[in-house]
Amino acid sequence: MIAAFLLAAAVAFAAEPVRHPDTFTLAEIQDVSSLDPAFPYDGSSQSIIQNVYETLIGYRGSSLSAYEPRLAERVPTRANGLISPDGRVYRFRIRRGARFQDGTEVTAEDARYSLLRFMVEDPAGGPAALLLDPIAGAPSTRDSAGKITLDYAALSKRVRVEGRDLVIELPRPYGPFLSVLARWSYVLPKAWCAAHGDWDGTAATWKKFNDPPKEKSYLFDHMNGAGPFKLARWDRVQRYVLLERHDGYWRGPARLRRVLIKTVPELNTRKLMLEAGDADLIETPRPYVALLAGLPGVTILDKLPRLQTDPALFFTVAINPVANPDIGSGRLDGDGIPPDFFADPDIRKAFAYAFDDQALLQGTFQGTAARALGPIPPGVFGYDPAEPHYDYDPAKAAALFKKARGGEVWRKGFRFTLTYNTGGEVREAAAQILKKGVEKLNPLFRIDLRGVDWANFVDKGQRRLMPLFARGWIADYPDAHNFVYAFYHSQGRYPSAQGFADPVLDALIERAVAEPSSARRLALYRKILARGYADCPTIFTVHPAGVYAMRSWVRGFVDNPVNLGVYYYPIEKR
Repeated sequence: MIAAFLLAAAVAFAAEPVRHPDTFTLAEIQDVSSLDPAFPYDGSSQSIIQNVYETLIGYRGSSLSAYEPRLAERVPTRANGLISPDGRVYRFRIRRGARFQDGTEVTAEDARYSLLRFMVEDPAGGPAALLLDPIAGAPSTRDSAGKITLDYAALSKRVRVEGRDLVIELPRPYGPFLSVLARWSYVLPKAWCAAHGDWDGTAATWKKFNDPPKEKSYLFDHMNGAGPFKLARWDRVQRYVLLERHDGYWRGPARLRRVLIKTVPELNTRKLMLEAGDADLIETPRPYVALLAGLPGVTILDKLPRLQTDPALFFTVAINPVANPDIGSGRLDGDGIPPDFFADPDIRKAFAYAFDDQALLQGTFQGTAARALGPIPPGVFGYDPAEPHYDYDPAKAAALFKKARGGEVWRKGFRFTLTYNTGGEVREAAAQILKKGVEKLNPLFRIDLRGVDWANFVDKGQRRLMPLFARGWIADYPDAHNFVYAFYHSQGRYPSAQGFADPVLDALIERAVAEPSSARRLALYRKILARGYADCPTIFTVHPAGVYAMRSWVRGFVDNPVNLGVYYYPIEKR
């Protein structure tokens, strides 16, 4: 479908000269936060990282289930003997001749070091849990008080080198393990990292590098990967990243010589860049697609599959009250809320019933998104089309508000700030819909809306300063565990920022991921979804489709919903 659409566009605009034929320019909304594979958890940063650092295996084209070898010579399976019969041991033979951009050859020890470094550095709010959970058997290196709990000796034995092979031994079967490695097994050069002051790979020093400041590491703004591109410049003042082709890439040089990624929050500026040919692809918020349709030389790629739950509205159940204007007076007196306001499940459910999902689905997304019943999108293992969910029901919302805190919420009212990230138009729209739905129930209910730039938004979330905030989730890998862990597990990405914890949910989630039977896994996920519905820590709204506006001279663009951003290797302009 997409290929045919692009071919038709190419015929229509064949006479148009290609601007900057060797350079591909992306104009996006958010800033890059770090270039260190162990740190960022945002799409802008990971888009850069996945084009510079190579993984052991990768997804083939747009497939969510077919893998291809990258730095490993073969994709492990039980049939080829590279996965043990009990599903716990994986073997990856590192290919000969793959080189980092500094010319050094990739080794199995580099791969081992990279996986260990990803786990032991474990920055707060970072992606380390994606490997720690399956390999270390725990999602963090620290307990809730910040004390280091990781058994490094055991971990270092589970990730080992045997000749040219990297061997990973899991403490228990982990269904989506290959899916995780296909996105998160970035390989770095061990000697280069150590030479620039990073961890040297020894047991004696790893604790010094656990949860380090983001900008302390040389890898924050320097890169040395074995992927198709290398870092030329990251200008944080001018807000752009420039990549250059890595001519020594093991699969052969990319067709593009340069890739320029620019942060351009304003849609009108992105639109002008696209019209002039100074941008080849622009981030396109759903509400503004109509403004871009019909532009000469521009193709709208719409209804792209996405494994995404966004926007979602998150209740912070343990709000940090220190110097926090977002909770007003800090009391339930009509001019604020107490820090434990959203610890009451009746209040959370009242807000969920007050959200007009159809206003978002039809008004903002114009029917292009799927209604979110819970965290797991359609097409992902574990999705249940019959799971319980909250539909818009003002009467039920009012009844719950009248019940909450012995009727005090209804009698006294409240005021607080609901936050979204600037440039996140659909999240802002969801915030406005919730504000309208709640405030019309009672004139004493007041919600202030505030847009915050991305870096501050993430920081405020981790410090639990936002009583209610709009954000979302894009799959790290295509499996139910990635969604239920992120939304429901106490150590997941959002519950850890909300202060939400349900030990029963935690236990169910941990059982489900280790269950070898697909049928029994599905039964466990049905229980998880039902309990998550009862807890209601989050309002789920829609599962959106993807959309881009792209110049018609672009060839080779491949969209994979697991990729966080664009993979530039197959792209050319002609």
